[in-house]
Amino acid sequence: MEEWLRFLEVNSPRILELTIDHAVLVTLAIIVALLIGVPLGIYLTTNEYLAGTILQVASITLTIPSIALFGVMIPIFSLINQGIGFLPAFVALVLYSQLPIIRNTYTAIKNINPEMRDAAIGMGMKTHQRLLRVEIPNALPVIMAGVRTSVVLNIGIAVIAAYIGAGGLGVLITQGISRGDNYLIISGSLAVALLAVIADGILLTIQKHFTAKGLVD
Repeated sequence: MEEWLRFLEVNSPRILELTIDHAVLVTLAIIVALLIGVPLGIYLTTNEYLAGTILQVASITLTIPSIALFGVMIPIFSLINQGIGFLPAFVALVLYSQLPIIRNTYTAIKNINPEMRDAAIGMGMKTHQRLLRVEIPNALPVIMAGVRTSVVLNIGIAVIAAYIGAGGLGVLITQGISRGDNYLIISGSLAVALLAVIADGILLTIQKHFTAKGLVD
C-alpha cells in the first residue's frame, strides 16, 4: 500500500491529465450523441416503421465489440489521414451512445399521458410548444436515464480507445498490461471507476434539478 501511495504521489499529475483527456472525449461524444439521438427519438414517435428499423440498427451497433468497431474505424478514417487518434474514437463513442438515448427518448415521449397532450392541444399549444412545455419536461427523467447509461458505458468503452492512440485513462491500463505493472493497471481502473461515479452523480443532480417536483421519486 505504501509503495502504491508513493506511486500515486509521483504520477498524480499524469493521471489527472489522462483523466481530463478521457472526460473530454466522452463529454464531446455525448453532446453530439444528444444532438442526434434526442431529436431522432422524438421524430420516431411519429413513424413506427422507421422506429423499429432505427432501434434495431442501434441495438446491433451496441453489440459490436468495441475493439472491433475501433478496428473498423482505422481504414475508414485513414482515407483522410485520421486513422488513429481522437476522431475514430470519438465517432465510435457517438455510435455506442445512440441506443440508450434514442430508445429512452422514444419510449418516454411515446408514453406521455394522452390526456396531457389533449389538454395542451385544448389550450391552443402548437406542436413545438407542446413538445417543449409538456412532453419533454415530463419525459426528462427517462431521457436522462438513457443519457446516464450512455455516459457510464462510454467511460468504460473509451478505455479501449487507447489502443488506437486516442489517449485517456486506457493509456495507464494498456501500459500496465504491457509492462506487467500492477500499479498502473490499478490506478487506471480506479480512476475510470471514480470518473464514472462522479459523472453519474453530476447527471443525477442535473436530472433532479430540472425535473418537475411532481415527477421526482
